[in-house]
Amino acid sequence: MSAFGCHLPLLATSRLHGGCCSELISLQRCFLLTTGCNRVRAGQTIRPVMVAAQQAPATPQLRICRGQDLKAEELHSVLARPRIDFESILQTVEPIVQAVKHNGDTAVKQFTEKFDHVKLETVCAPIEDFPDPQLPAETVTAFQTAFDNIHAFHEAQLKNPLSVETMPGVNCSRVTRPIGAVGIYVPGGTAVLPSSALMLSVPAGIAGCKTIVLATPPRPDGTVTPEVLWCAKRAGVTHILTAGGAQAVAAMAWGTETCPKVHKILGPGNQYVTAAKMALQNSEAMISMDMPAGPSEVLVIADAAASAAHVAADLLSQAEHGPDSQVVLLALPGVDLDEVERQVSEQCAALPRMEVAAQALSHSSIISVSGRDEAIKLTNLYAPEHLIVNVEDAEDWLPELDNAGSVFLGRWTPESVGDYASGTNHVLPTYGFARMYSGVSLESFQKSMTVQTLSKEGLKRLGPTVAHMADLEGLTAHQRAVTLRLQALA
Repeated sequence: MSAFGCHLPLLATSRLHGGCCSELISLQRCFLLTTGCNRVRAGQTIRPVMVAAQQAPATPQLRICRGQDLKAEELHSVLARPRIDFESILQTVEPIVQAVKHNGDTAVKQFTEKFDHVKLETVCAPIEDFPDPQLPAETVTAFQTAFDNIHAFHEAQLKNPLSVETMPGVNCSRVTRPIGAVGIYVPGGTAVLPSSALMLSVPAGIAGCKTIVLATPPRPDGTVTPEVLWCAKRAGVTHILTAGGAQAVAAMAWGTETCPKVHKILGPGNQYVTAAKMALQNSEAMISMDMPAGPSEVLVIADAAASAAHVAADLLSQAEHGPDSQVVLLALPGVDLDEVERQVSEQCAALPRMEVAAQALSHSSIISVSGRDEAIKLTNLYAPEHLIVNVEDAEDWLPELDNAGSVFLGRWTPESVGDYASGTNHVLPTYGFARMYSGVSLESFQKSMTVQTLSKEGLKRLGPTVAHMADLEGLTAHQRAVTLRLQALA
């Protein structure tokens, strides 16, 4: 019998917390353990992972049935993410976007006071107006190491112009240019993320963007987080927008009295930030965005030799991001699930963000799989933001892994290294968008132009083909633009 030969009903409720600066979409669902074992009796319940006495959501038990393979819709339910109701969120965001469009800095100040309870004196200012922050030497060293690695990896992505002579006298090329003005969003709220400042501003600087506006929510006293400011100054940011949420995105998209208008907005953020980016991309603001995104997530594939402590730590490293994060473990045969359970429970109970992680675990899952083929199939179906392959000979799995934002291979590659300092970018597609989107890279801050140059000989060779095709399509002016030149060469 397949390891997925059981019906897995899910129990779910959702509650949306309002406010455009700190959001939570919390879904109560089971932390499930499916074994697919022939010894599992019909109606048998599996003990869920319990997270100490302070666990935030109640954890319902999940009935596991033995039987035929999961149908497609059942498998979809098992791997479903916490739902984000973008329709209602867009309705909340749209008045903010329009208010900033018409009232500029005044609207940004009003919404910042309303949602963040901070009165701003200045909305946006050139970065040289901010004093250099004083940080501990250890912090500066860590940031500099991360900067160097991120810079090295993204600088290596610079490409030489492509030039091809498609036929004698016909030269086609592709050249790259920086996007002139970009906005980068660095979240605040429940966690300070200077790493995101580096991940976004370093490639923007390498690409040659002339205007780089960094938006980040203010601290309670109205100042910018010193760690974020240090990273922004080090990486070449030109302006700091001291605001978060939809109002910050709108300020960068429309431009205000103090904030330059940008052409593209990139960076992680809550669903209000994402909704604002989506709304403005389809507006007169004429901006583009990096990718749609949802809550953080990780999928871990582990074999029998994987350390249960490491597996649990990897799962919790994403669960602590937010209550709407999701983590999934695909356990190959031989994995000690009881020990993984114990490690998750003990490690979660010791986390400062225990309650946040516990809520994320309530809609996360452990799934036993029969082998490599099933693990790869489920991984590509789920398309995780982060994928950890904690198995022997992990590199051998890579050719079959198609859908993931960033992949971490082997026993000694925790997802945390990519979040901070390995050099790859941590701004990645979530919510299954890894099926069709890539993470942020140097190209995210660039645009390309194609160029063609024809000699007289080239036009003589290619012209008749083009004239004939234009005639077939009934576009006479297109045809004459060629034939008049051919006549001049006769």
